Amino acid sequence: MSLKQHLTQKLEQRLSPQQIQLMKLLQVPTMELEQRIKQEIEENPALEEGNDLEESEYNQEDDYSDNDENNENFDFSEYFDDDSPDYKTQVNNRAKDDEERVMPLSGEKSFHEKLLEQLQLLNLSENEKIIAEVIIGNIDDSGYLNRSLDAIVDDLAFSYNLQVNEHEIEKVLTQIQECEPAGVGARSLKECLLLQINRKIDGNITLFTAKKILENHFEEFTKKHYDKIQKRLDIEDEDLKQAIHEIIRLNPKPGGSSKDNTKSSIQIIPDFQIIENEGKLELSIHGKNAPDLKVSKDYEQMLRAYSEGAKSSKTDKDALSFVKQKLENAKWFIDAIKQRQNTLLLTMHSIMEYQNNFFITGDETSLKPMILKDISDKIGLDISTVSRVANSKYVQCNYGIFPLKYFFSESMSTDQGEEVSTREVKKILSEAIENEKKNKPLTDDALAVLLNQKGYNIARRTVAKYREQLQLPVARLRKEL
Repeated sequence: MSLKQHLTQKLEQRLSPQQIQLMKLLQVPTMELEQRIKQEIEENPALEEGNDLEESEYNQEDDYSDNDENNENFDFSEYFDDDSPDYKTQVNNRAKDDEERVMPLSGEKSFHEKLLEQLQLLNLSENEKIIAEVIIGNIDDSGYLNRSLDAIVDDLAFSYNLQVNEHEIEKVLTQIQECEPAGVGARSLKECLLLQINRKIDGNITLFTAKKILENHFEEFTKKHYDKIQKRLDIEDEDLKQAIHEIIRLNPKPGGSSKDNTKSSIQIIPDFQIIENEGKLELSIHGKNAPDLKVSKDYEQMLRAYSEGAKSSKTDKDALSFVKQKLENAKWFIDAIKQRQNTLLLTMHSIMEYQNNFFITGDETSLKPMILKDISDKIGLDISTVSRVANSKYVQCNYGIFPLKYFFSESMSTDQGEEVSTREVKKILSEAIENEKKNKPLTDDALAVLLNQKGYNIARRTVAKYREQLQLPVARLRKEL
């Protein structure tokens, strides 16, 4: 087989860096967009905040090539390539090995630090302190010891040259399990709950019954086979109910309790607002999605000064290239933000018209079946663009704040041939489970029969799928006393 050279010609469609950045801007929510704009302003001195009331002197089509005879030998295209990557205009004075390190500061002691502090209150020998520190180091954030005792024996032998057996480690672990919070150092959920019950029992009959359930009937408890537990322990309904109530009150993740105060709540800023005014819907976009940006006048004057002056030296040419690039990037970013705003409004307006009944009544069952293609065909944009707009965006109306994805759902046919949204079916399914008898919850078969009686032809497997999407457990796990 001989090697040959030949020429080929083909037509390809590629996205420019600007188009890629626009796609990324479309999918970011309001909070991230604000940070993205601040970052762009910091990186590009030609971009400023504020409303540019006067027409910009800078025009992309002007190359200022006729202002001076010296410009005849200067090729602007060499420096003004629109596709020039950002790294060509960035300055990096750091070595390759330099790293920007940030040292995080903790406002409070961690869960493991609190455990180590409590070791000082225990009567431990030097070897036992080493064992305790290794054990605490193997306790996860939930408070469980997930490493086996024989593995800890090996760790102590290899890392500390300390020869111990499992019995000695078990002895130290028992003392750690007496520390706060209750249940810490457990090796299973059953042991964790028993550690907490043993601290509270103090002769209480209900807690004693709860302990017996955990010790001897834990599997039946997890599967909610309460009738079996009641029969084997020979107790009344009320006694079983009180014992189960005490178990449910226990903390299955003792280590996570220290994080409750440090968790930050997620703040949602609606990207759109819909107001009903005399039966008509009015759509507005959040102000942070339409910021006032302008091109710096100083940089426009700087470009004119460089273009009109002599550019014989390489430094002057590089300076002109830098200024031109920054102005191009600033104008492009302003146009991208405006295009993003127009695309968001166009897409949301189409969704508002499609789901007009819901925004007026607030009735979830009035939602129409709607997929991305429906909106895409209506506004003439690609499905991927509509998907990016719907991603992480929220709308506020008279009935609450909803993610845009909330309004998209598939369709199904009733026994009368009417097309309805699957969200309507899920709403009925959720209400049926909410109103069921807690001591005898509805099975998936019973729910399927109920929906069929209402005119929705749904199989049991579909009911199970919708129930899982609603994050509702099976009937057996929904059972209450």
